[in-house]
Amino acid sequence: MAFDNWGPQDMTAPAKRQLPEVAVQRGMVLEDVQSGWVGEVTRVEKSGGMHVVSLEDRRGKTKSFQLGFGFLLEGQAIRLMPPAARAAAATTPAARTASGSVRVQGHRAQVAKASRIWVEGKHDAELVEKVWGDDLRVEGIVVEPLHGVDDLKSAIAAFSPGPGRRLGILVDHLVPGSKESRIAAEAMTVPGAAGNVLIVGHPYVDVWQAIRPKVLGIEQWPAVPRGIDWKTGILSAFGWPHETAEDIGLGWQRLLGAVRSYADLEASLLGRVEEVIDFLTVP
Repeated sequence: MAFDNWGPQDMTAPAKRQLPEVAVQRGMVLEDVQSGWVGEVTRVEKSGGMHVVSLEDRRGKTKSFQLGFGFLLEGQAIRLMPPAARAAAATTPAARTASGSVRVQGHRAQVAKASRIWVEGKHDAELVEKVWGDDLRVEGIVVEPLHGVDDLKSAIAAFSPGPGRRLGILVDHLVPGSKESRIAAEAMTVPGAAGNVLIVGHPYVDVWQAIRPKVLGIEQWPAVPRGIDWKTGILSAFGWPHETAEDIGLGWQRLLGAVRSYADLEASLLGRVEEVIDFLTVP
């Protein structure tokens, strides 16, 4: 018997309940009790000394909330905590890069080789860099945007490909009968291209589509009517700003921010990029 419990007590006061503490993870679905906002965790970042979580609803709209109390997870009230610290390296498997390869520890980036990876535009280059950048620095391979492939034949001729000076080129919408397939076939007639230039491509209108829809919390990419700029149409369908070039750039950064590793990309892009890297690095 605990003698210090004797004496007057307020029997109507509810017992205090300790809420379970749950570390936030990308992909979990939460409800903010105060606003009623329900969404999937797409990003966690530290801003102004506090952790902030972004929740994206089923319409693709996003709101940010401070971590702590006031969240429901599967209908249960929780205290939302910062991401769990990673276990010590000695107790975890070998660290891997975003591409899935084993990270080379203590390795300095090589001086850039003459060989290059060419992609169509800035967004393609940023996506390749985010997923394969660590691997490419080990190999000394640089990714350069072409800003379109309409004059690909001339660009290859000016590069003067040859042994030890190879080109791997990734082209959007490279499907049979397309304009891009004709451009690629003509480009391979440049002297020195045979055996030293590899042109591959993915089937998507734009590299944006190489991001798996479920990573963005959608079933599939929206269909954009003919006559409407594809990127503008996509951002409009998401309900995001889409009027200016700056809006397009900011929209892309939101999409790119959802990509954490190769697992967030479609296999049809993964295979082509790996094929190009092998072509440039295997003797």
